[in-house]
Amino acid sequence: MGDPKKSRRKWQGPGHPWRKDVLEEEMRLLGEYGLRNKRELWIAESLLRDIRARARRLLALPEEERLPLEKPLVSRLYKLGILPSEQSTLDEILSLTVRQILERRLQTIVYRKGLASSMYHARQLITHGHIAIGGRRVNSPGYLVQRHEEDLVGYYPLSPLVKASQVAEKGE
Repeated sequence: MGDPKKSRRKWQGPGHPWRKDVLEEEMRLLGEYGLRNKRELWIAESLLRDIRARARRLLALPEEERLPLEKPLVSRLYKLGILPSEQSTLDEILSLTVRQILERRLQTIVYRKGLASSMYHARQLITHGHIAIGGRRVNSPGYLVQRHEEDLVGYYPLSPLVKASQVAEKGE
């Protein structure tokens, strides 16, 4: 049945929850990226923490053991759009920030593509089913969009928003 000690949670809260500088930065990120609550931020931070821990473990290995294990990690992060190139190094992985993870969320990409007027509007469009990736409806604002999916993000073909915009175009 699995390890009884292993948690099913995708996130881990801050180690010291009442530090003023941490609270201020969390609130700034919540507003900037239109997150619903701090748990969404903590999920991104936990993902980043796991990625960086994996990179540190690889750096501890001898070079001949490290190179074949380093390539899949760099490749995966490149496909997710977190790293700029497939020739990135472990040092670049260690210098990643939570902002780079948050920039890959569907909510952020919908806003950056101009499909929504604000981050909060993007979140509402996604949860109400108006956004699709490659014609398939995605209703999770926290979905991490891969690099090859980025161009496929658009309105869901059967959405009333699409129908309304077509009517408006015909009327002009």
